[in-house]
Amino acid sequence: MNLKHQPMQAMPGWLNHSLMAVLLYVLVIWLLGITSAVQAAQAANTANSASAMAGAVTGTTVGNRGADYWRQVTRGESGYSTHRHDEAGVLINRSGEDWRLLRNDTIKTYGAWALGVTLIGLVLVYLLFGANKLDSPRSGRTVERWKRVDRYLHWTVAGLFIVLTITGLSILYGRHFLPELMGKGAFGSYMSLGKLLHNYLGVLFAITLVIMLLKWLANNLPTVTDIQWFLQGGGMIKGKHPHAGYMNGGEKLWFWVLFLGGVVLMLSGLVLDFPAYFDNRDDFQLANLFHAVSALVLICGATAHAYIGSVGTEGALEGMTTGQVDETWAKQHHDLWYEQIKADASDGKAND
Repeated sequence: MNLKHQPMQAMPGWLNHSLMAVLLYVLVIWLLGITSAVQAAQAANTANSASAMAGAVTGTTVGNRGADYWRQVTRGESGYSTHRHDEAGVLINRSGEDWRLLRNDTIKTYGAWALGVTLIGLVLVYLLFGANKLDSPRSGRTVERWKRVDRYLHWTVAGLFIVLTITGLSILYGRHFLPELMGKGAFGSYMSLGKLLHNYLGVLFAITLVIMLLKWLANNLPTVTDIQWFLQGGGMIKGKHPHAGYMNGGEKLWFWVLFLGGVVLMLSGLVLDFPAYFDNRDDFQLANLFHAVSALVLICGATAHAYIGSVGTEGALEGMTTGQVDETWAKQHHDLWYEQIKADASDGKAND
């Protein structure tokens, strides 16, 4: 065990509350702006789709094309092409319209609401209940929780995830409001750079995420203690902290959400990154939908994880920045792990 850990001075309570109130106001404005922009785009999509379908049904002509020919094209019927490809003879892919409506109307709308509700919910939790404070004074003695390699992996994955989140949300939502804020020229340059960063850093993110998940797998296998942890609501129901080992039930739940969501995110991203290996347009459409949904789920989960591991829980962030946590924190949040550390230390002294 290490001695003499000096915690950072806490920010004054009134300043914390003021900042969180301002943040809540900004988030409400952001949510209203995004959802109104998406709903406007949704209305335009619906109108365009209705117009296109009306043209297909009535057999209107485009240029010199005949009505029968246009009906066949809009139904997605296959014609003749000298190009060797499964879909080479299909001029219009009808499933593409279904994909466009599902992405632009459903996923973007509900995704915006999910992001907004997550952010506002966390701010309200902080304002109403405050941070999860230590029940006893700090002991001044620390124990090692995260080794240096674990912290490097965590912050590398977190940093890449932040960049991918910014660029990904810009790709999904940016065209609704960024051109007016940045100007069309600057928006075009920003999106070109953002797309390159998203594509290339996505591969690096996948590699580091796999390494981190495999390294932490052994500590995140479910146990009976985790069931008891959830039955007690992580300590919120009965007002006392339930037993927990090195990782508690909530941390393990986030690990498996990250594991499963990360697999979907990585596989779908690789399909979009390397189109030469996939010939069918339906593959790209499904990959795009799975990529967007899994990304939105992970962004909401990562936002909650970041809150709980920083301002939401006193002393938690110290473990991932310095590698050390105070003994009081260890006993309060991970008592079984702390008891095991003491037992190992006693055995080590006995063997000396």
